[in-house]
Amino acid sequence: MKWNLRWAAARRDIWRPTDLLAAFKEVGFTPSLSKVSAMWGSQPVTVRLDDLDKICAALNCTVADLLEAEPVEAQERVGQDLPTAVGESGPGRGQSRPTPRQHKGDSLRSLPPN
Repeated sequence: MKWNLRWAAARRDIWRPTDLLAAFKEVGFTPSLSKVSAMWGSQPVTVRLDDLDKICAALNCTVADLLEAEPVEAQERVGQDLPTAVGESGPGRGQSRPTPRQHKGDSLRSLPPN
């Protein structure tokens, strides 16, 4: 995801974190200046949904204006060995299967105690 807070703020003629904090206070959102500066300067790891609603209200924008989906680059594993699961290597690979144990004696199993 791409975080477009600065772009959304610029559309409202907000160019500094202190101005953004003032806009947040107008809608009842009161984060610290350090939190606003962190959101301003870099992409946050998490954003609470109610905070996201207040940010959108302060900037008169939508969530789609703040967050932009970006395609995730697939990691190519060309020429790399993938890890093998237990039992996939060695002689007779894939041929062994679990078999149930034979019951000792002629009687059926007893019921568990109550």
